[in-house]
Amino acid sequence: MTLRIGMVGTGSFSKMHATILSEMKDVIVPSFCGSSKEKADKIAASFEGAKGYGLLTEMLKTEQLDAVYVCVPPMAHGEIEQQLIDHKIPFLIEKPLAAEGETPLSIINQLKETSLITSVGYHFRYKGSVQKLKESLTDSQIGIVSGQWMGDMPQVHWWRKQEGSGGLFIEQTTHIVDLLRYIAGEIEEVYASYGNLVNHKKFDNVTVADVGTVSLKLKSGVVATLSNTCILPPGMSQVGMSFYTDKSIVTWEPDKLEITEAIGLKQEEWQEDNAYRKETEAFLHAVRTGDTSRILSDYADAYLTHQITCASLESARKGVPIKINS
Repeated sequence: MTLRIGMVGTGSFSKMHATILSEMKDVIVPSFCGSSKEKADKIAASFEGAKGYGLLTEMLKTEQLDAVYVCVPPMAHGEIEQQLIDHKIPFLIEKPLAAEGETPLSIINQLKETSLITSVGYHFRYKGSVQKLKESLTDSQIGIVSGQWMGDMPQVHWWRKQEGSGGLFIEQTTHIVDLLRYIAGEIEEVYASYGNLVNHKKFDNVTVADVGTVSLKLKSGVVATLSNTCILPPGMSQVGMSFYTDKSIVTWEPDKLEITEAIGLKQEEWQEDNAYRKETEAFLHAVRTGDTSRILSDYADAYLTHQITCASLESARKGVPIKINS
């Protein structure tokens, strides 16, 4: 069975996903939809036989698609997912679910009435380092978690606007929030402090915070602190988490895992570990067979992560802890 996968979005992530798809057996990428037909035509030209569309309604009417990938900026979500739900087309979307909380809430309520296959791009869950991390903590009691997403500010105009990206914690650090949930369990309360120290002096129209720390209380009793910034010079970054347990200190970075025990240090590294491909393989398997067990983050699960990031923004604005509604 050859799967026909449509793409919504014309940026680097659309190209990356389309490239992975086009390299797979029995998969073709026949169409791209962009904010303009010109943008869609331009990216479609890189893929044999692909067509560009300026309207999703036209693409869905013209093409017979088995699934769609949605790779658009946070503020562009909503109507796209609505159309895919109406057409009963499975979709994989890149995180975050939106720049705010109302759009995903509306979508999740609609999905509850369907059995539609969905996947969300929390690709770190598919990495070998994360699976080993999860395994290494199985017999330990986690006490405290410390995580960080430190880097520079993405140079796209919509990212620096709160209504465009949702801000650093919603748009990027969401990966760390998601891993905290995946490894240590659900979160019941957040308390955040954000600030804008540098970027509003260097760039015009910056409305997102550029530093922040969020304290999180988990239902299990574990406590965590996640910090982030986007003020570093271009090319500098630090992304990772440390878990302090009754048996070890386990430090994770995307391609490295260090486990420090009383008997010494163990270290493992992953050089060739394409989590995006694993994510796609799991999604396509579900589309072909109906078996969703290999999808590690569907829309319903991703919504729980999005709740946390939005609650953190609310906490920073109000200056009070925010309880998370189940």
